[in-house]
Amino acid sequence: MKKYGICLLLFLSIGVVCLLTGYWVTKSRVSPESAISNTIFETESVTENQAVINQKEIEPRLKTETAAYYLVSETGYLLVFSQDQSTICLYTHIPITDFPEQEQEKLRAGIWFSTMMEIYNYLESYTS
Repeated sequence: MKKYGICLLLFLSIGVVCLLTGYWVTKSRVSPESAISNTIFETESVTENQAVINQKEIEPRLKTETAAYYLVSETGYLLVFSQDQSTICLYTHIPITDFPEQEQEKLRAGIWFSTMMEIYNYLESYTS
C-alpha cells in the first residue's frame, strides 16, 4: 500500500513539473505585448487624404433594370430561367407533382418573379 502512495505522489509531482515547464516555455515565446506592439494595422497606414479620394471615386449605382426570373416546368421538374428565357439559373430537382393541380397548370405555362428570393419563398410555401 505504501508503494502505491509513493508512486502516486511521484506521478503527480512529475505532472506538475511538466505543466509548469510547458507554461514557462510558451509564455516566454509569445508575449502579448510584443505581438501587439509590432503589428501595423491597416487603418494606421491609410492617410486621411487617401480615404477621402477613394470615397469620392465610389459612386452609388442605381438599379435601372429589374432582374426577372421565369419559373417553369420542363420534363416534369421545375427550372428557373433568367429574363432571356434561354439561360438556366437554377435546377430545382422539384417534381411538378408536388404541387396542386391549379399550380401545376400555372407552372407549365411559366410564372415570372422579380427576385430569386420570391422564387425561394414560393417553392418553400408549396414544398414544406
